Amino acid sequence: MWRIESARLIAGLARMVRDVGLAEELAQDALVSALEQWPETGIPRNPGAWLMAAAKNRAIDQIRRQRNYERKLAEIGRDEEQRTAPDAGARVGDIDDDLLRLVFTACHPVLSVEAQVALTLKMLGGLTTEEIARAFLASESTVAQRIVRAKKTLAKANVPFEVPAEDERDARLASVLGVIYLIFNEGYSATAGDDWLRPELCADALRLARVLAGLMPKEPEVHGLVALLEIQASRSRARVGPGGEPVLLLEQNRARWDQLLIRRGLESLRKAGSGPYSVQARIAACHAVARTPEDTDWRRIAGLYEALALIAPSPIVALNHAVAIGFAFGPEVALELVDELVDEPALKGYHLLPSVRGDLLVKLGRPAEAKVEFEHAAGMTRNERERALLLSRAAACS
Repeated sequence: MWRIESARLIAGLARMVRDVGLAEELAQDALVSALEQWPETGIPRNPGAWLMAAAKNRAIDQIRRQRNYERKLAEIGRDEEQRTAPDAGARVGDIDDDLLRLVFTACHPVLSVEAQVALTLKMLGGLTTEEIARAFLASESTVAQRIVRAKKTLAKANVPFEVPAEDERDARLASVLGVIYLIFNEGYSATAGDDWLRPELCADALRLARVLAGLMPKEPEVHGLVALLEIQASRSRARVGPGGEPVLLLEQNRARWDQLLIRRGLESLRKAGSGPYSVQARIAACHAVARTPEDTDWRRIAGLYEALALIAPSPIVALNHAVAIGFAFGPEVALELVDELVDEPALKGYHLLPSVRGDLLVKLGRPAEAKVEFEHAAGMTRNERERALLLSRAAACS
């Protein structure tokens, strides 16, 4: 129940008290009241309204103790007679607006990316500090401090609890989408630890993306992100073998791909635009509609990566473009492109660069050189499953 209601509860309270940290405390106080009372009284028919009423009552009590009680009470728009009335009259539009404000507040640029991620998962995902720490392999105290500092930073900067004006919205929306994408990627390909995949984190990111699409239905790039995550998530069951080992894309059993997620992703893609997430979604769709690896339209994928490089250039996009070129036009051409990236500073610690190079060298019949590349990549990754896969590929080159 808390996972379902917490984001709406915090969002509604934050609009009233204009303080995200205080809103979370009030919401958690309401949760404690529910844990104390519901075992005796039973779960109410509208648990969300009960929690909101309890939290608002606490907000009124707290405001009464402050000097500006009258002004704050007027902002809440409540009077004493409403103290025990359930808050069932909030319109869907009001709730949606509050959630949208909370999304933009949690991803405010005054916060670091790490703080944005932690706060988004806490406020919107309903995750506990322990769950966030486990997902990102950080200590619980580190994550707790990060969240506390984020709230203090928002309060100190006097960040307004609002959706930014239209001239600021695009830049802020890019930050929101980036946070959700980062959360999904950490679940889809864990950077460290013993697990190749963290499905719960993927599910949280996908749920956040769907909520955002519902709140901003006219934003094409939001639909582009939803399409990308739906299609990528469709492969989750096929990406891990019986023993938890990684299964690479071209070796996956495509019968295990989730066709419902693919259909949903393709439907969202129809509403997408021409931004970076939309282009990546089209690349993912090329794989999704190919019944076999041989059916993959690599030339189209290479063209899409070329388009992506124009709107969102990065060394990683260039590396992925080289991979697509290799499948479309041969490993010789691709190796030339990859070799141009070897001295790229941004890829210095990126293990997939030597991994890709090793794969191309295998195809060119140069196993001794490929073995060195795979071993190099294995030494760079922090994920144990991925390291084992790379070492097995190196051994196969012997």
